[in-house]
Amino acid sequence: MIAPRRFLPSISALLAFEAVARLGAATRAAEELSLTQSAISRQLKTLEAQLGVELLTRQGRQLVLTEAGQTYVRHVRDILHRLAQASVAARTNPLGGALNLSILPAFGMHWLAPRLRDFARSHPEVTVNLSTRLKPYAIEDSTFDAAIHFGREDWPGVSYLPLMPETVVPVCAPDLMQAPVHDAAEMLNHPLLHLETRPKGWARWLAALGVEAEPPAGMVFDQFSTMAQAAIHGLGVALLPTFFADPYLRDGQLILASDQTTQSIGSYYLVWPRDRDTGAALGSFITWLAAQAGQAEE
Repeated sequence: MIAPRRFLPSISALLAFEAVARLGAATRAAEELSLTQSAISRQLKTLEAQLGVELLTRQGRQLVLTEAGQTYVRHVRDILHRLAQASVAARTNPLGGALNLSILPAFGMHWLAPRLRDFARSHPEVTVNLSTRLKPYAIEDSTFDAAIHFGREDWPGVSYLPLMPETVVPVCAPDLMQAPVHDAAEMLNHPLLHLETRPKGWARWLAALGVEAEPPAGMVFDQFSTMAQAAIHGLGVALLPTFFADPYLRDGQLILASDQTTQSIGSYYLVWPRDRDTGAALGSFITWLAAQAGQAEE
């Protein structure tokens, strides 16, 4: 249940209040809504009684908003506008609508975005809205329908669609080292760049190759994109996902700093609230994305 019924006024009362607030008179509101003046007055009295606050006051022949009414009418207009939009969408586009998706910047830009054209072509009834988030949050309390999650299946209250594991490669500017290192321990002799959301990235990369050593401190970045630019300018060696590093490797801006790669401890998932209705738009996206993930593994 969204809220107790005593806090949910009728649409008729809200429409009457909004019209009077805008027009300044019950008679004019009655004409606009094809009601009688007494019907408008009853709706206003019912609304004020339900809320326990005075929303309108009379000044001469005009009904004007109280301070509480001025605040309330802004919310009412927003709600009525969004309800009208949702109703039109439900009538004209019952199988589609908007899909609000939270993404991780690097994965969204380099893996998901290039594929979205295919989804738009096959599902023109769905509009995908993207918004970046770097840190975990409570998706059930957000406006997002789904999110891209990296790590393990440790996000409470969600359903998971596995997309792909993250394989990382160490990369650097061509003039930082003459050739890729063969012994992973040699990486400790070079400046290492670190990602804020992967604080143990280098330690795990080294450990996977048999090197139990604490990596040296270095510059810390909040996104792969800024860390890649630092690597391009020769500031150090960066651990980048293969899907992110490949374009830079192909055009020669970066080179492999080691001839060894390892698989990260985490994977990418699409997640969505388990207790919320999936809906047609998200259902179409899940089916499409599952096929894309399967093709990427082939």
